[in-house]
Amino acid sequence: MIKLVSGIALASLMALAMGSQASAQERTFRKVTSGEPASLHNAMTQSQARRACSQELRGTREGKSAIRQKMTICMDGKMQGN
Repeated sequence: MIKLVSGIALASLMALAMGSQASAQERTFRKVTSGEPASLHNAMTQSQARRACSQELRGTREGKSAIRQKMTICMDGKMQGN
């Protein structure tokens, strides 16, 4: 009889602990997602960004790998609206 009561008490405590953990995760998720969305003002498509960055980098006297790296950085920035 005592084993049965202690088993039920243990099971209820475990269920309570799992429920509180889930609600804490839910509150944290709400806090993270409740902010303002990222601004995409002046963001470009990939082809627009490539065209604009190639015009900016035209005439630079650097190696192909350096130009490629600068091109990807420039494109990422323009596609995010920077």
